[in-house]
Amino acid sequence: MVLKWLFDRIVSFIGLICLSPVILIVAILVAIKMPGGPVFFKQNRVGRSGKLFTILKFRSMTVNNGGSSVSVAGESRITPLGAQLRKYKLDELPELWNVLLGEMSFVGPRPDVPGYADTLTGEDCDVLKLRPGITGPASLKYRNEEDILAKMDDPLKYNDEVIFPDKVRINLYYLHHYSFIKDIEMIFATVLGKHMNYGGEEI
Repeated sequence: MVLKWLFDRIVSFIGLICLSPVILIVAILVAIKMPGGPVFFKQNRVGRSGKLFTILKFRSMTVNNGGSSVSVAGESRITPLGAQLRKYKLDELPELWNVLLGEMSFVGPRPDVPGYADTLTGEDCDVLKLRPGITGPASLKYRNEEDILAKMDDPLKYNDEVIFPDKVRINLYYLHHYSFIKDIEMIFATVLGKHMNYGGEEI
């Protein structure tokens, strides 16, 4: 995966430079529209080999919301601006810094909060061999995850018993069938909001 490593370093560096005006504008909007809290959201996430790192995102929720680690569409803790940032994935732009540092990759499993990776057993633990990604096959399949959970009577239970295990399955497939070409295809599918065939299913 040397090509993947080089791609991540080079493209994240170029992306931070080229997208700096957008990042600045979003930062100003968050500061103005969501006063009383930090512009950036920082949280410990589980990275490669189970090592913790601090993920960097634009804040999209109210301060001290005290909510669940599972987000549901329409929650009051998600601000109107935050909802728009999430819709267009602009809240994840600061993660380019995590990619540049080598803590994340453009494509891979989304980094979970501590508590989920701890439940992995057997072969499922192999997903921790991957650097977490900004996007990935599981992210594409569940791009509307918050809307799906909003329809459930018990969103946390549905996430833990249905979505999370399915994400692990998809990410294991990604590990064992890695393709740089598929990485590029997933990046374009994410940016363009398109679907693609992967592992015999549409994501």
